Amino acid sequence: MFATEFLDIPPLKGASGTVALPGSKSISNRVLLLSALCHGTTVVHDLLDSDDTRVMLAALRQLGCGVDVQGSIVTIGGLGGKRSSQEAIAFFMGNAGTAMRPLTAALAVMGGDFTLKGVPRMHERPIGDLVDALRELGCQIDYLGNAGFPPLRIGQPDLQLDAPIPVRGDVSSQFLTALLMALPLAAANRSITIEVVGELISKPYIEITLNLLHRYGIHVERQGWQRFVIPAGSRYQSPGTIHVEADASSASYFIALGAIAQGTGIRVQGVGADSIQGDIRFVEAAQLMGAQITSGPNWLEIQRGAWPLKGIDLDCNHIPDAAMTLAVMALYADSPTTLRNIASWRVKETDRIAAMAIESRKLGATVEEGPDWITIHPLPVGQWQAASIHTYDDHRVAMCFSLAAFNPDQVQVRIEDPKCVAKTFPDYFEALFGLATAQPGVIPVICIDGPTASGKGTLASRVAERLGYHYLDSGALYRVTAYAALQAGLSLEPQHETAIALLAETLPVRFAGEQVLLAGVDVTDAIRSEEGGMNASKVSTLPDVRTALVALQHSFARLPGLLADGRDMGTVIFPQSPLKVFLTASAAQRAERRYKQLISKGFSAKLDSLRADLEARDARDMSRSVAPLKPAQDALQLDNSHLSIEQSIDQVLAWWHSKAH
Repeated sequence: MFATEFLDIPPLKGASGTVALPGSKSISNRVLLLSALCHGTTVVHDLLDSDDTRVMLAALRQLGCGVDVQGSIVTIGGLGGKRSSQEAIAFFMGNAGTAMRPLTAALAVMGGDFTLKGVPRMHERPIGDLVDALRELGCQIDYLGNAGFPPLRIGQPDLQLDAPIPVRGDVSSQFLTALLMALPLAAANRSITIEVVGELISKPYIEITLNLLHRYGIHVERQGWQRFVIPAGSRYQSPGTIHVEADASSASYFIALGAIAQGTGIRVQGVGADSIQGDIRFVEAAQLMGAQITSGPNWLEIQRGAWPLKGIDLDCNHIPDAAMTLAVMALYADSPTTLRNIASWRVKETDRIAAMAIESRKLGATVEEGPDWITIHPLPVGQWQAASIHTYDDHRVAMCFSLAAFNPDQVQVRIEDPKCVAKTFPDYFEALFGLATAQPGVIPVICIDGPTASGKGTLASRVAERLGYHYLDSGALYRVTAYAALQAGLSLEPQHETAIALLAETLPVRFAGEQVLLAGVDVTDAIRSEEGGMNASKVSTLPDVRTALVALQHSFARLPGLLADGRDMGTVIFPQSPLKVFLTASAAQRAERRYKQLISKGFSAKLDSLRADLEARDARDMSRSVAPLKPAQDALQLDNSHLSIEQSIDQVLAWWHSKAH
């Protein structure tokens, strides 16, 4: 997951391949709560690992459920509708509406001493209609802040279940879902009727709820979309094992990707034509816009069809979450697109109608909006603008606007706070970059060159971390090559040049921060010794070895970008890099740093000897015939003799910002 302040996505062109989606958030949190309420133990497979599900799992543990998490398999020991303890419990619900609403209803029916609060945005999301319905049946709920909104205090109920329980359906389907999941706890001796007031929005999400209730032994009688009857004698029972479908809402981004990007097509694994999720009908909307889609029971294949896409006018009540993706697809259309009946967007993680309008305008689009609709005009070639997309702590805003990077004007798109996708799809950007190809030559590369012990490795890895870029320690490549050659019985002499070069061509090396892995084995300490540095200098003078490693180094330039450090990154390997930094410090300063480093690791060292060695190595590196150490002609020089690492990082980032904008 990208946990950076922002993520710059370079211009993207094509996309091909297969993506396996995470589990559905809507199904995951419903299944977790139903498993907790029922009798017996439930093994849940393919559970989504996200912020929202972690919130629900934490709440279930607080209630006393047995919770065992083994990767995507979670075992829940049910409470049988009763608390294991009578102690007061305070729940923190983050911004997880799929946890807050149903848990509120279940706790209110069970009774106890509970408080539920969340992040500030959760305290702006209305819950009054659910609370009114629960109070109508005798639940004790008090507002601890503004009336109609969390935080809440829940006490012991005096349930009155003889009359139908009214609940508004035109604000959020989660209110009805919450009642449908909670009221079977009180239906042992009587049937319970829920009546929907007004038009029920997001009906497909109610279908998910009814489908899952059936799996847990609750057979709700639905009379149209206005009346729901929970039969007397209803009792939750574990299904034993249940599998969570992949998230159909998350599929929408990759369906759109296949419709927008050039390539051989996108295959989505984990959700298909047989999905119980209403958002699978996004497929129909994408087809209306021109996408070519085939599907099976748990897969979809999408290819670019009509181009440009076709503008549509669509009632989106049946796909409220996935419809957001249509708003970005509309930018690539041949005429305006209007999305209607989306009032629920106003009360989600943010006001999504306003958010999509504001951020689309940043890209250059003309947008109109109303209480429950939005119209997006397409952006023709020549009118796209580079933009920094504010994401409002809303995962869907971030994922939607990543698709703007395929714009024909090849302008960069910045996604602010990319980690907000953790709510439903923590590895979304990794999945996108695994499928996408960039416009030729646009993957950004920052080069940091410099002499031994100048601190370029620490600086480069930290800047890479701040930007979310990949990291290449080219010096470590030579160290690892030397290490691997010696392990293979090859001395580092010219007579073994061909054999060492063959070994270097397929070197299975990977960098994780400042850690170096060779075939998955950590060799960091083994290659970081003074001897390892001397060996690296030896192999770096062998032309065949250098040639073999050039292609390997080029392969590290992957989306979204690369930080490469070494001695010839800017002069030889990535001469077209937009930012080249030559980092240096006095020999005395570098020797002192190396001395402290060795002493801290328990090695003996002499400061004078270290300085002499560094000066000798500098002279050797600068005078060698193959790629001598020198600044690139357009490199910016940074003397960090008297700078902290944070000051050096800030300087490189300031230079990069000025280059990138």
